[in-house]
Amino acid sequence: MPAAPIDILVVGGGPVGCSFALALRESAQRVVVLERETSGARTAAPRPLALSYASRLILERIGAWPALAPSPIETILVSQAGGFGRARLEAADAGVPALGYVLEYRELASALTARLESTGIEVRRGIDARALPARCVVHAEGASEDARETRYAQDAVVGVVETEPRAGTTAHERFTPEGPLALLPLAGRYAFVWGLRPERARALAEASPGAFLEALARAAGARLGRARAVEARAVHPLALRVRASRVGAREAYIGNAAQTLHPVAGQGLNLGLRDAWELAEVLQAADDPGDPVVLGRFAARRRLDALATIRVTDLLARGFLGRNPAASAARGLALTALDTLPPARRFFARRMIYGPSALP
Repeated sequence: MPAAPIDILVVGGGPVGCSFALALRESAQRVVVLERETSGARTAAPRPLALSYASRLILERIGAWPALAPSPIETILVSQAGGFGRARLEAADAGVPALGYVLEYRELASALTARLESTGIEVRRGIDARALPARCVVHAEGASEDARETRYAQDAVVGVVETEPRAGTTAHERFTPEGPLALLPLAGRYAFVWGLRPERARALAEASPGAFLEALARAAGARLGRARAVEARAVHPLALRVRASRVGAREAYIGNAAQTLHPVAGQGLNLGLRDAWELAEVLQAADDPGDPVVLGRFAARRRLDALATIRVTDLLARGFLGRNPAASAARGLALTALDTLPPARRFFARRMIYGPSALP
């Protein structure tokens, strides 16, 4: 007996694609996930992820959260090197138990894959998407070939560092003249994502552990404590890639297939999970998931959140660079205002967690 036609083909078995498929697990649609990633990609260089509280809610709703053991972020300290001004964001500012959570990419990917298998959602591997006709194709495989790309004058050095004292529940976002440095608590250590000029990033990634830790301590200041050892380092080029439209002819684009962001403030995956959740909501009861009216509804719902998040992330990536004294003073005043005005802290914290809506 021939198989039922595919209603929705999800191209890409990463966290966003899997989350989207799982959000549709109780629908009447036949969903197939096409996995292109090799198993080696999940065990290579370190890839720390920062999940917002809203992303936790999504992962809870699709049944994947209990399998995870992330490190919570209860406080975020934002500062700039060589200038005044500091902002302290607390979970209480946003009315949530934690502002976010940190874990490794491979842990999240493995948990979502196991959840797919336990729910019986069909997964195909090693097949060209064109060989699997479907009424709607959802692209979640990574940056789209026709996305507009703006290369940042930075690469990111990513890795894990051991410190004394051990990391607790506080994350640090440190803006340096060369680029932003994020220090994220991860199982008693700090995962770091450090934006630097490409040649500087390569040099530090290849430097001796002692030389690297010395440079990291200078950039982080006293926030890091005493850096004892660096466990792994990798370099990732940074670019902003945005597709002109997140829908096409019987196609939708979510996550990095729709937009790839600078890692400052950790918004890329969280925006992608909100893409996945809202597309699933729109397609849940659709008679024809590829209907242009249905897909247009999804695009309209995502427009404000995506545009605002892209602009804020890009502003943070570009606006805190350099050593201009006037710019440094302006940044210091902005941080001081954020720190001293509770309504501003609450708005900023909730906006970075939830996007423009109260709940995902």
